[in-house]
Amino acid sequence: MTSDTILRVAARGDGVTADGRHAAFAAPGDSLHADGSLSHGPHHQTPPCRHFPECGGCQLQHLDDEAYAAFVTDRVASALAGQELAADLRAPLVSPPDTRRRATLHAEAKGGRILLGFTAEKSHAIVDLRECHVLAPALFAIVAPLRGLLQSLGFRRRGDVHLTLADQGLDVMVSNLTADGLDAAEAITAFCERHGVARFTIDGGYGLETRWEPRPVTITLGGQPVPLPPASFLQATQEGEDALVAAMREATQGAGTIADLFAGLGTFSLALPARVYAAEGARDALAALKAAAGRAQLPVFTEHRDLYRRPLTVAELDRFDAIVIDPPRAGARDQAEALAACQAKVIGYVSCNPSSFARDARLLVDGGWRIDWVQPVGQFRWSTHVELAARFVR
Repeated sequence: MTSDTILRVAARGDGVTADGRHAAFAAPGDSLHADGSLSHGPHHQTPPCRHFPECGGCQLQHLDDEAYAAFVTDRVASALAGQELAADLRAPLVSPPDTRRRATLHAEAKGGRILLGFTAEKSHAIVDLRECHVLAPALFAIVAPLRGLLQSLGFRRRGDVHLTLADQGLDVMVSNLTADGLDAAEAITAFCERHGVARFTIDGGYGLETRWEPRPVTITLGGQPVPLPPASFLQATQEGEDALVAAMREATQGAGTIADLFAGLGTFSLALPARVYAAEGARDALAALKAAAGRAQLPVFTEHRDLYRRPLTVAELDRFDAIVIDPPRAGARDQAEALAACQAKVIGYVSCNPSSFARDARLLVDGGWRIDWVQPVGQFRWSTHVELAARFVR
């Protein structure tokens, strides 16, 4: 039987041979036979989770550590090559299993029970989690008790469950949940006391309503406690955050004034040893950052600004020694065009989408910038979702 060797893993997780044949759940070194069957090679491991590959939380549990790290790097290199760019790619920094501190699960009442978990791959069906090898143990430990609580509260709709590990413990926010009456209030209170929940928030369709928060909930960023709005964006793992912050501190070293664009809660603003201008479009995140910086008396100056509708102009950017930018998955095409023409000494770019990063990088390079280095980061263990940090210089 003729066969071809799987050489790499493509962006969506399929193994690819030299002649372009694709095979699902194939690892580099596997053999793809003419009939489509696979013989496993040295980089194919037994997936640790019973839910793989049905669960959409992971796509690459069949790869060993070496192959997964290579995928993270190749994902960035391929995106750059698509824009006819190349860069010094550093060794990837990959978060260990069981370290996800933030996740959005989905809940649904079905067949007289509550399903709670990630959705299945390419489906809206919910995989009812009975084990998980990416969530931090404290997050996974609340899944089964939360099923029981939702059952007791008469949850009958489909909703999202946002889980975050905050400084004070577990932060829970459930959408499409109404919990009226004394019995519901007592059930929520007893649940939170029993399981050490720091905050419990619901959204029944009329806005957020916090039902339990004995102490103000915070998340420590840059060594500072920052008020944490419910369901806020946060880097998925502490290891991932540390890698990205270290990269931006290195990229902007020596800068006296820095603009932090898409600043969020202040992951970078609060960690950079400089005067920082922080622009963010989400009012609750910006208010939290402003409060934390003010309490610590840090030179961080905030502005509520939608950078998609009103990106900083070239003249505004020219006031800073360095720029840090961390846009959503869509990237920041309009802002990148202004960055390409500005006179800042360095740009630090953090991205959760290598493809949109490469597009923006092309604009910067065409404007006279050079990619100094790129740091691939695999925060979402065994996922095709890859992040990175990069430094641009003139």
